[in-house]
Amino acid sequence: MGKAKDIILSPISAQRANELVRRVHYSGKVVNNSQVHVGVFWNGKLEGAFQFGPSLDKRKIAGLVSGTKWHEFIELNRLAFTDELPRNSESRAISICMKILRKHSPQLKWVVSFADATQCGDGTIYRASGFVLTGINESKNLVLRADGVVIHKMTLESNPTSPRAELGGKSYYGITNGRYDFKKYVKAVSGKVTSGHQLRYIYFLDPSYRSRLTVPEIPFSRIKEMGASMYKGQKLSGSGDLADTPGVHPGKGGSIPTLPLQVS
Repeated sequence: MGKAKDIILSPISAQRANELVRRVHYSGKVVNNSQVHVGVFWNGKLEGAFQFGPSLDKRKIAGLVSGTKWHEFIELNRLAFTDELPRNSESRAISICMKILRKHSPQLKWVVSFADATQCGDGTIYRASGFVLTGINESKNLVLRADGVVIHKMTLESNPTSPRAELGGKSYYGITNGRYDFKKYVKAVSGKVTSGHQLRYIYFLDPSYRSRLTVPEIPFSRIKEMGASMYKGQKLSGSGDLADTPGVHPGKGGSIPTLPLQVS
C-alpha cells in the first residue's frame, strides 16, 4: 500500500486540470478565471488538482484582511481528488501546495476558499490543514433546475444578458425585464431553491497577516451548532450523524467548492 508521503505535486496546464476537475469534482464544472493549476500525482498518474484564481468580488474579499493589496491574495477555486489517492493525501497535498505558493508566488499573503455545505461538505480538509474559519452563511442562492443542473444566482447575475439554453435562448434579463429577479428564473426553469450553508476559510501564507483579520475567527464548533455540518453531500445532524435529508448532489471527490461553482 502506498502512503500519502509518496504523492508528488507539480504545475500542470489549465487543460489537464480542467479535464480532471470535470471528471472528478462533484459539480462537473470548472471556474473559467482560474490562473494557477497544480497537479497531484500518484504512481505517475494525475489523481488530483488545485485551481487558483482571482475572487469574483475582489474588493469585498480583500477587505477581510486589512491592508491587503490587490495582488496579495488568491482564491482556491477548485480542489478535486480521485479515490485512487492513499489516505491522508488531501491534507498533505494542501500543505505541499501552500509551500509551492510561498516559494513561487511570494507576493501572496493569504488564500481564501469556500466550502459548499449545501451540496458537498463543510470543509473538513480545510480544518485539518490549518485554515481559519471566518464565515458561516445561510445559502439560498442555488437552484436545482428541472433538467438536474444546479446553478448559482451569481452566475446568472454576472452575465445577465447572455443567452441561456435552458431559457430557450433568452437571457436572464430577458425573462426578468432587465431586473435581478431570481424567483422568476427559478419559476421559468421549473426549479427548486436548495437551502444550506456556505463556509468561508482563509489560509495565511504569511502568518503575520492573521492579526489583520477584520472579521472574527469562528470556532469550528459553531458549524455543528448552526446546523451547517455536511460530509460528502450528506447533511449531518447536531450529533454528527447523517440527517434524514441528503445533499442535492453527493458526487465523488471535489471536497472544496467555491462560490462561483455552478457555471452552466
